[in-house]
Amino acid sequence: MKLFISADMEGTAGVCSWAQVDPANVSEYPVYRRYMIRELAAAIEGARAAEACDVTIRDSHWNQTNVLWDELPADVRAITGAPSPWSMNDGIDASFGGAFFTGYHGAIGAENATLAHTYSPDSIYSVSVNGVRCSEAILNAAMLGYHGVPLLLVTGDRTIVEETTRMMPWVTGAIVEESIGYYAVNSLAPAAARALIRDRAQTAIAGAKDARPFTFEPPFELVIETAHTGNADFIELLPGFERLSGRTLRYACDDYALAFRAFLTSMRLGGAANAPA
Repeated sequence: MKLFISADMEGTAGVCSWAQVDPANVSEYPVYRRYMIRELAAAIEGARAAEACDVTIRDSHWNQTNVLWDELPADVRAITGAPSPWSMNDGIDASFGGAFFTGYHGAIGAENATLAHTYSPDSIYSVSVNGVRCSEAILNAAMLGYHGVPLLLVTGDRTIVEETTRMMPWVTGAIVEESIGYYAVNSLAPAAARALIRDRAQTAIAGAKDARPFTFEPPFELVIETAHTGNADFIELLPGFERLSGRTLRYACDDYALAFRAFLTSMRLGGAANAPA
C-alpha cells in the first residue's frame, strides 16, 4: 500500500503550550519536536507491521520544516517547507491507498481542545463547509476524499479524535492526551503514546478494506469567520468572495479542490492584514 501521512504537532502527547511547538523556542521546541517525530515513526512502524507500506510524509506543522530524518526509516519520502500549493495536503493523489493524520488537534473555538486552531488563529476564527464547522482534520480529509483516498488513522487529543471518528466511523483513533481547557492536558507519557499509536496504526491498516473516502456533496459553500475585521477587509478583495458581515465571508463553487484553494488563499491574504501598518 502507498500510505500518506500528514504530521502535525499540537496533538503530540504532553503538548500544552505554544512555546513547546514554536520553532523559535530553542529550549522546549527541540524536545517536543523529537516527540512529534517519534510518534510519526511509531505510526509507520505499526502500519508496516500490518502490511508493507510505501510511505510519503507531509510535514504539516508551523513552517513545515520539522522532520528529523535520523528518527525515520531510510526509505520514506517527506514533503517539507511552506508556503506550498496545498499546505498540509501536498503530495496527495489517487495512487495512495490510505492516509494517517498524526499529532492533530481540535478546531478553533472547540470546547476542551488544547491549543485549538484551524490553520491560522491570527486570521481565521472559524471555517465551515456546507454548514459543517471544520477542523484541519475535516478539511484535509475532504481533500483526501477528493482524490478517492480514505483517512485510516487520526492521533491527537480526545476532542479531535472523537470528532473525526464520529464523522468517519471507519477511522481508527489514538487518543494520547485529554485536553483540560486551552492550556492544559492530562497526557500519556511519550513512550506509552508511541506504543498506543503503533498498535492503532496496525489496526487501521488491517481494517483499510472497510474504509471509504470522506467527501462533502456539491455544491460547496465555504463560510469563513475571520479573527478581525481587517482580515475580512483583505479577503473581500478576492474574486468570488461575498462579505456577509464584518468578519464573515462566503465562497461557493462546484469543485472542492477549488474551494480548498480559495480557503488557503483567503487565509494567507487575510493574514497580511496583521502586518504592522
